[in-house]
Amino acid sequence: MPDPTAGDPDVVAVFMVWTDADLGAAELIGPWREVVVAAPGLAFVDSDDTLSRVYHEVKWSLPDGAALAVAPVAGRPKAKGLAAGTHTWLQRTTTA
Repeated sequence: MPDPTAGDPDVVAVFMVWTDADLGAAELIGPWREVVVAAPGLAFVDSDDTLSRVYHEVKWSLPDGAALAVAPVAGRPKAKGLAAGTHTWLQRTTTA
């Protein structure tokens, strides 16, 4: 299985982003095709860039001092109570 953090342009990776900042108010511009805000402070990012690059681009988009965690999603996560369309998006962009 390809490493989703390697930055290979042929590899599409989904990253999970958690922050205590308001993602709805943040202007998230970065090395990704799509960002899905799944719940307050929780988003999924579709990118073929590295974990480090995605982390830093999100960090620079948030207010100073905001808590942040970013991790690659290795498979299709189990979740409930997320924003409408999130499950469909995860099914389309992740592997089971």
